Amino acid sequence: MPVLDLPFARAAHDRAAHRRAEPGLVDDLRKERGTRVLVLRGSRVATVGQRVALFAPDDVAHLAVRTHLFLGEADGVAYLAAVLPEPASQPDLDSEAEPDLDVDWTGMRTLDVPDLEQGLAVEAIALAQWHAVHTHCPRCGTETEVTQAGWVRHCPADGSNHFPRTDPAVIMAITDPDDRLLLARGPQWDLGRRSVLAGFVEPGEGLEQAVVRETAEEVGIAVDPGSIEYRGSQSWPFPASLMLGFRARATTTRLVRQEDEIAEADWFTREEVATAVADGHLGLPGRASIARSLIEEWFGGSLEG
Repeated sequence: MPVLDLPFARAAHDRAAHRRAEPGLVDDLRKERGTRVLVLRGSRVATVGQRVALFAPDDVAHLAVRTHLFLGEADGVAYLAAVLPEPASQPDLDSEAEPDLDVDWTGMRTLDVPDLEQGLAVEAIALAQWHAVHTHCPRCGTETEVTQAGWVRHCPADGSNHFPRTDPAVIMAITDPDDRLLLARGPQWDLGRRSVLAGFVEPGEGLEQAVVRETAEEVGIAVDPGSIEYRGSQSWPFPASLMLGFRARATTTRLVRQEDEIAEADWFTREEVATAVADGHLGLPGRASIARSLIEEWFGGSLEG
């Protein structure tokens, strides 16, 4: 049983997949005053007062929407996502606002809202990210059409249907026989920032095999396959990952870095982690991430910073 309480793994709505094939579903819902619409720009969601902004359809009818997506239902209310064109200057997104829409634009990593809003936002961002990069048929190159209320892209040339993809990735808290935790830094990260190891599952590979392989490839450490324990999963829509969390025990301790993937790697005791976090020498992943949950589970409590 998964035990980690993961922010991106919470949902309080029914995706109502049985409704996606209803003819004209999105258009019909946009005519209903009771429908609620969240608005996306790139990978950020419109918020007001630290909450996801949920508009009536008429309140956002003036927006230049690229596509509408059906997200599901909760307590008799249907929810849509209105996906706006991405801003021309992504770095300046925080200072930009959609004309005639008085909102803030908040990324998922810092979104701390009730489960219903969190679940809707994660679903909407993941689905919108897929649409943004899968605009043409991979078989013949024809531009595809959005169907099934945003859940299918149909090729009008060869008749094929294409569905949202999710890329599974393992992320693992590896400990040594002395119960020290392995923390590493990628070459692109700031000095001092560390996390647990992670990597994508390869074709034809099981999850446990991926844990063993990635650990060996990135830091040269052998993992006891019998020690691998599943801890939970969460969507990570940046752009389309499903993070599957594990903890496992190493049978070796000598670290041999894969230099193009790992800039630094070390074993840490709990005391060393607490001290380094407190004095600012160690930066941990954000609280929205499964990596943070895995680290704090090993540590035995919350860590500041």
